[in-house]
Amino acid sequence: MKLSFKRELVKDIDNIIVDELVKLRGIKNKQEFSNPSHPFDIKLFKFKGAKKEEFAKTVRLLKEIKKKRESIVVYTDYDADGVTGGAILWETLHKLGFNVFPHIPDRKKEGYGFSKLGIDIVKKRYNPALIISVDHGITAKDKVEYAKKLGIKVVITDHHLKPKALPKAYAIFHLPELSGSGVSYFFSKEIFMSLSKQEANKQSNQVLKQLFKTDYISIASIGTVADLVPLMGGSRSIVKFGLKMINKIQRPGIIEILKESGIKNKPVITPYDIGFIIAPRINAIGRLEHAIKALRLLCTTSSQRAQRLAKILGESNKKRQNMVNQAVEEALQIIDNLSELPNLIVVQSPNWHEGIIGLIASKITEKYNRPSIVLTKTNGFYKASARSIPNFHITNFLRELSDLLIDVGGHSQAAGFTIEENKLKKLETKIKDKLSKVNKDIFEKEIIADFKIPIREITLNLINKIGFLEPFGIGNPKPLFFTKSKIINASVFGKNNNHLKIQVSDGTNKQPFEMVSFFNGDKFSQLSRNADIKLIYHLDKNYWRGRYFIKGIVKAFEV
Repeated sequence: MKLSFKRELVKDIDNIIVDELVKLRGIKNKQEFSNPSHPFDIKLFKFKGAKKEEFAKTVRLLKEIKKKRESIVVYTDYDADGVTGGAILWETLHKLGFNVFPHIPDRKKEGYGFSKLGIDIVKKRYNPALIISVDHGITAKDKVEYAKKLGIKVVITDHHLKPKALPKAYAIFHLPELSGSGVSYFFSKEIFMSLSKQEANKQSNQVLKQLFKTDYISIASIGTVADLVPLMGGSRSIVKFGLKMINKIQRPGIIEILKESGIKNKPVITPYDIGFIIAPRINAIGRLEHAIKALRLLCTTSSQRAQRLAKILGESNKKRQNMVNQAVEEALQIIDNLSELPNLIVVQSPNWHEGIIGLIASKITEKYNRPSIVLTKTNGFYKASARSIPNFHITNFLRELSDLLIDVGGHSQAAGFTIEENKLKKLETKIKDKLSKVNKDIFEKEIIADFKIPIREITLNLINKIGFLEPFGIGNPKPLFFTKSKIINASVFGKNNNHLKIQVSDGTNKQPFEMVSFFNGDKFSQLSRNADIKLIYHLDKNYWRGRYFIKGIVKAFEV
C-alpha cells in the first residue's frame, strides 16, 4: 500500500483550506457548490436525459389513463435506492388520484428489474395500462417488448449505464448523474407540477407541494447516499437539503426507523448514518424477505404499523450481518487456498443466499484490492454480483463477455448478471485469458491524502471551515490529511480489543494528538513508543460534557 498526498500546507491553513479543497475537487463555483438550489426549484429538464416532448407525451398518457380509470404499476427495484424512489412516485400518483399500485420483484423468484414472470404477475393482479419503472429498465429491451405485446405501455426512469440499443419504451427518462430515487423525485415533482394545475382540490395540492419540499427530499436523500452516486449537481442538492429535514419530518416510517436504529435524537443526520445505519436496514429486508415491507414502512400513516415494520427491518439487518460474516469467512478460505491470487477473483457456493452475494463481493474487493465476482446457484443458473476497484470498469468488462451472460447491468464499480450453469467454466477461462496481460500496477492500493499539514494546525476552527463543503460523500469525500509523526503512546480498545488508539506528535504540538484506527487492533504489536509513523486520516469532532474534542480517524498508517 502506498501512502501519499497531493499538496503540503504549512501555515495559515484555516484561511486557505476551503479554496484549496475547491481547486482539488475541480469545483468551478464555490458559492453555488456550498449553497445549491433547493431541489424543489430544480426543473426535471435541467438534466440532459429528460426531454420535454417525452414528458409532454407521458403527461397526456397519464391524463387519459385517469379519465378512463385504468391502473398504473410503479415497478421498482428492491434496494434502498429503488424502494425510496418507488415510494416517492407511488405516493405522488396516489395523492393525485390515480389507481396506482407498487410492485417490487421477489429477488429470488423474479430477479433484478423487469422479468417476464414479474410482468405476468402485474398483468394478472392489476391489468395496468402503464408500467413506470424506477431505478431499472434501461437494459430491459426484450422485457419491454413483452409488456407491449400484453398491451401494457412502459415508461422507464433509470440512471444505470445504458446499452447500445435502448428499449423501445413509450418514454425514457435516463439521468445518469442522479440516483434512481433522485430521478424519481424530479420526475414525480414534474408530474405534480403539470397535473396539479388541472386539480380542483387545492388542499391536496398544498399537501403534495409541502411533501416535495420536506418528506420526499429526505426519502430521496436516503436512496442517493445509499447508491453511492457522486454528490454533485442535483444529487448534492437532494442530500444537502434532505439530511437537514430527515429527523424533523413527522412521517411515521422515518420516525420509527430512526428510533429503531438508535439515531432519532441526533441533532444532524449525516451521510454516514444513511450509508451504514439506515440504508442497510432497507436493503436487508429486500435481500432476505420482500422489499415491499420497506416501501410500506416509508408510506404508512400508522405509527403502530411503522413501529412493527421498523422492528422487522432491524431484525432482518441483524440476520443479514450474521449471514454475511459467515459467508465471507468461507469465501476467504476458498481464496486463501488458491495457488495464486487471480487478477479478477471468482468464487461461488450453493449455500450463499443470493441476497448477500454483493456484500460478499464488496468484502473480497476491499480485502484484496481486486475486482471480484461472487456467484450462487439457483434453479439451474448462477446468479452473480460483482464489485470492482476504481480503475477497472467492471460493467464494461462484463459486457465484452455478454455472449455468455444473461441480463448484465450495473455501474463502473458494481454489476450483476445471470449465467447458465454449464457456461461458468467457460466464463472463468475467458476472464483469465482476457486479464492475463493486464498491468499489475492497477492492483496496488494507493491512498492519497489531500494535504500534508503540521499537527499544530489541527483546530476546531479548521474543522468548522471544512464544514463549508458539507455534505461529504462520493465525488466530494471528507478531506484526508497526511502526517509523519512519532508515536507517544498506543493502546487497544473495544469489546474485543479490535480498535487502536494512537497518540502522536510531529514535534510542533505541545500535547499529543489522538488518532483512532478502527478494526486494526491486531496491528498493536507493530507499534512502539517514539517509533516513526505515517498516517492518513480525516478529522472528527465530538461533543462531551460541554466541550468539543477533536481526533483523527485513521484511514491508513505505515510504521
